[in-house]
Order: sequence, then C-alpha cells, then structure tokens
Amino acid sequence: MQRISRYGVLLILMLLGCAGSGRLRHNSPQEAYERAMTLYNQGKYARAIEYFQAVFTYGRMHEWAADAQFYLARAYYRNQEYLLAASEYERFTQIHRSDPRVPEAEYERAMCYYNLSPPYELDQTDTRRAIEAFQLFIDRYPNHERVADATQKIAELRAKLARKQYEAARLYERRELYEAAAVTYEAVFDRYPDTPWADDALVGAMQAYIAFANQSVRTRQPERYQRAIELYERLLQLFPDSPLLQTAETLYAEAQRHLKELGAASLAQGRTQP
Repeated sequence: MQRISRYGVLLILMLLGCAGSGRLRHNSPQEAYERAMTLYNQGKYARAIEYFQAVFTYGRMHEWAADAQFYLARAYYRNQEYLLAASEYERFTQIHRSDPRVPEAEYERAMCYYNLSPPYELDQTDTRRAIEAFQLFIDRYPNHERVADATQKIAELRAKLARKQYEAARLYERRELYEAAAVTYEAVFDRYPDTPWADDALVGAMQAYIAFANQSVRTRQPERYQRAIELYERLLQLFPDSPLLQTAETLYAEAQRHLKELGAASLAQGRTQP
C-alpha cells in the first residue's frame, strides 16, 4: 500500500511538472511561427518569444525565419526587454539585409536605446548609443518618414547630455573651483550649442571667469575679466532674445568695472615710478 501511494505521489508530481513546464507544441517552423504570432497579437509577449525562438530550431534561412526574427525583436521590445530587442534587431539587419523592413528595424533599434536612456544624473552610455543609432538611421535613409522623429529625439538626447555637463560645471562652481567651472561651462556651449542649455552655459562661464579672476594674482586678472566680456558679446550675438540677458549685462558691467580699476591702478603705479 505504501508502495502504491509512493508511486501515486510521484505520478502526480510528474504530471504537475509537465503542466507547469509549458512545453512548446509545434511540428514545423510555420506552426511555431503562427502560434507565436497568435500569442504576440494577444499581448502575451514572453510566451510569444519562446515560440519565435522555436522557429529557429529548424534553421535560420527558411521562409519563416525573417518574419520570426523581426517579430522576435518586436516581442522583446513590447516586453520592455530593450537590450535583448536591440540585439535581435541588429541580428535581423545583418542576416536579412535586403528585407524592406530593415529601415524600420534600425529605427526601432535606436528606440531601444532611447528607452534605456536614464535621467541625466546617471551614466549616459545608452543615451550616446541612441544618438549614434538615430544618426545612422538618418544618414542611411534621409527620406524615410521617421527621419523627423529621429531628429527630434537626437535633439532631446543631446539636451540631456548638455544638462549633465552643465550640472557638473555648477558643482565645480559651488565648490569654488572656478577655473574648472569656467572651462566646463564653455565645453557645454562648444559641444551643445543647439540645446536649451547653451545660453545658460555662456552666462555660467561669465560668472565663473569673474570669480576666477577675483581669486587670481593681479597680473592674470585682466585676461580673465576680458574673457567674461568676450562671452557676453557672444551671447548677445547668438542669443539676442535670451531671458538671461539682464543677468549677463550685470556680469558684463562688473567685468568692465574691474578692468577699469586695474587700468587705473596700473596707470597710477606708473606715475609713481621714478
């Protein structure tokens, strides 16, 4: 009796194991693909992925392979598994280069990195990957209907990179590392002049150069005040409608005043010399 009970328990466990394993049932690549698409259209992406992968157990060059590869990438994307989706989109474009869906696959690969791009405070590797992927898409397919959207997303991502570097400059400034702050502010403008942070960076650089000059020995002060004045002139030329002009004008006046004081002091010193 104990033996029967023991075998009965084992049988039940085996049946439960089979039921829970979710074995894939298919006898051909077509059957696996059609089952995958049914699940995909039902929004059951994780299960669809298993069936799309099953299509490749029959090889990668049969008539269902291209469709399975494309929708495998899309299923990962819809399941928010963006790194895996990017990898599968890339595989699709490499294996099926003549497929008319290649431009769409390249765009969606860029979107994978776009969705992985974190807030500006964090590491921006995926942001840069997204920019590169969108730019590659634009270069290869300049007349594609998604070019405008890709261009807009590049602008958005570049603004994020500019914000990150701008905040680094602010941190230097708060720590009274004015030379580093001034250089970093200028780098923001030089690298990202087309972003909303460009005029902020110029004004920040003006302020940092004035503070840097105030800390400098007298012989180095004129060139640093002069640099602040040059940045004001650039701001006025490039961003005549900037809301920061009033702040910039105040800084410009301060730099001019310091230069005049230095000039007067030098002149007075020259007159006292024998």
